[in-house]
Amino acid sequence: QQVIDVTKHGGLRLEEIVARLGGQLEGDPSVVVSQVATLASAGAGQIAFLSNPKYRQQLQATRASAVIVPPKFAGDTELPRIVHQNSYAYYARVAALLNPPEARPAGVHPSAVIHTAVPETARIGENVVIGRNATIGENVTLYPGCVIGDGVSIGADSVLYPNVVVYRDCVIGSRAVVHAGAVIGSDGFGFAKEGERWIKIPQLGRVVIGDDVEIGANTSIDRGALDDTVIGDGVKLDNQIQIAHNVVVGDHAAMAGCVGIAGSARIGRRCTIGGAGMIVGHIELADDVHVSAGTMITKSLHQPGQYTGVFPFEAHEEWLRSAAQMRRLTKLAERVAELEKKLELMEKRS
Repeated sequence: QQVIDVTKHGGLRLEEIVARLGGQLEGDPSVVVSQVATLASAGAGQIAFLSNPKYRQQLQATRASAVIVPPKFAGDTELPRIVHQNSYAYYARVAALLNPPEARPAGVHPSAVIHTAVPETARIGENVVIGRNATIGENVTLYPGCVIGDGVSIGADSVLYPNVVVYRDCVIGSRAVVHAGAVIGSDGFGFAKEGERWIKIPQLGRVVIGDDVEIGANTSIDRGALDDTVIGDGVKLDNQIQIAHNVVVGDHAAMAGCVGIAGSARIGRRCTIGGAGMIVGHIELADDVHVSAGTMITKSLHQPGQYTGVFPFEAHEEWLRSAAQMRRLTKLAERVAELEKKLELMEKRS
């Protein structure tokens, strides 16, 4: 596809956007937009979007030059509009089109330490270290301070932001985005108890990451103990996530910040895990399982759907009373079971 130079035009005409991204254009095709904005804050030269019906009234008052709307709201405005079934995803694509990432110049900075040949199209920043027998794809960008271990493979068009560390032999697919401070392939937490001592278990596997994966800042993905830790295609990981050794994450799963996944868990395709969700080790989540924020999953989930285990908050004094009552539930359940048995015996005698 032809690349549209936004800076050359000072923006894009609506007809150019639709030619690139699809959708149905209604209204003046020559309107030029240079940035995206919310319905409430948009002004001249900006394009806004409506995806949530609760903001429908803002569509009437917006000062945007154009809007993106789903078909059912296309008749609610006279503004030039792009109509698309998934207006939120369309907005995301327009935002990316109008805000292309800043490209570093191709070449290797003199301060980089390179033990492997890299393509001429690669962009290797200040103080980057690349180990021996590594494979760096075309158009890979390594920002300052990245450390790439021996035998690592990074696919074409991937971007690693400052101070990312990729340990030996790990694999990152094409078009990956790895944000600052992420660590890929550090040792998993493997120790054997011997008396009072802990004996370290060598972590012999790798981390294998598919294509089109995004990994947030300061996220850690441990290498496998024997088998590989595997992150599927299209997975999106937020900041400060911990993925332990031998975990397998299926294609197009997504996880919000501070999620923790213990060793050898298997996460299905298209699963989502809300912020601070916790998954214990050696269990399996089926495809299309959605875990709410703050929920701990302690057993395998074999059916798709939404799962929530968060106790609602309340005033502290009330919470203390509720907690005290919860501690009595086991004894109460035992007493009820005993009474049921007695009632059953009485009914038999009668």
